[in-house]
Amino acid sequence: MDLKLRWFSNAEDRLDAWVTRQHQERVLEGRTAPVGPCPDEAFLEGIAKQSKQIALSDPRVDHAANCPVCMGRMLELQSQYQAGRRRLVFTVAVGCYLLIVAAFVVVSWRGANTPHLTDNMAAIPATIDLWNAGTLRSLPSDPAQPSPLQSVSLPRALVKVTIILPRYSRPGQYTVAVTRDQTVNDPLAQGNATSIGSDDREEVSVDLDLRKSRPGSYFLSTTHEQDQASYYYPLQIK
Repeated sequence: MDLKLRWFSNAEDRLDAWVTRQHQERVLEGRTAPVGPCPDEAFLEGIAKQSKQIALSDPRVDHAANCPVCMGRMLELQSQYQAGRRRLVFTVAVGCYLLIVAAFVVVSWRGANTPHLTDNMAAIPATIDLWNAGTLRSLPSDPAQPSPLQSVSLPRALVKVTIILPRYSRPGQYTVAVTRDQTVNDPLAQGNATSIGSDDREEVSVDLDLRKSRPGSYFLSTTHEQDQASYYYPLQIK
């Protein structure tokens, strides 16, 4: 709305309110002459609630608008009606607020008490012996080499895999991943752990969640934190 039109609208509203107050004061002071008998309580309640069923041409409207008794009663009813509406709005607002709070509490309680499958489900132990294994080594400057290793297998489950690393593997932090091809850009599952050595043999244990995988052929890769070369071993998920 244009600012000038809004200013005129506000001015008209203030003028109408002032005229209404002046008329009410004249009526309540008895300076008007109402015509006809006073209407009943139900009619005055309808005027106070601005009921659409009351026609302005009804002579009882003119009487109520000029009678100090009717005017006083209409103002009382109007005040009670507006107070009731405010209480209703407040009650509805409080009810909505309590409903939201209750819903939040229920959702939080359910979230806190819903068992997490990963936390409560025991991981299936599995051991993969790569001590004498050949590998597929992936380096930016080196082509992949064929591997004589037969495929190792893992179940479609939450698995705690203990990998006996190939001969001469270095100790340290390893990343173990299950991939669809000879890249680690989008691993199906991945875990990090520090190797444990005994008698010149290094082992690493990680948790791999393979529950969402499909049966088929994959690769198991190991990557040393310093070497950054990934070694790939054929893997079957069953």
